[in-house]
Amino acid sequence: MNAGDICTRDVVTCGLNATILEACKIMRDRHVGDIVAVEKSADGKLHPRGLLTDRDIVLAVLAREVDAFGLFVADVMSSPLIVAYEGEDVWQVVKRMRLHAIRRMPVVGNAGELVGLLSFDDLLDATCVLLAELSLVTARQPHFEEKQRA
Repeated sequence: MNAGDICTRDVVTCGLNATILEACKIMRDRHVGDIVAVEKSADGKLHPRGLLTDRDIVLAVLAREVDAFGLFVADVMSSPLIVAYEGEDVWQVVKRMRLHAIRRMPVVGNAGELVGLLSFDDLLDATCVLLAELSLVTARQPHFEEKQRA
């Protein structure tokens, strides 16, 4: 299983020059707690440059009583950005998440373009599906043993 298989493909993004208030409105309207800050290349593809979370805003803006009107996403976003590669095995991604103490990572393609966002929740969902399948393996074993004995 790789990062591209289980990531969320509908990623909420904004430009680096968006204001923090614009980013907050996007988060509210899209019901998300994070936004991938992107730059658009000449070919029109979006390339992730940072990640802005609601926690970043609380810690860097609100808790410090900074005037949010003069701040841009690039001023507050988490960077350098830690990314997962679309074909990368999820075990490697999880190890990197643990190493950097992060819960979400943009997923990029071969040219560094944004293809998705992989979150802790995505990984939990995939793990649950795997565990459910494993439980079915052991549940079916007695059935096959009975068929062989008949």
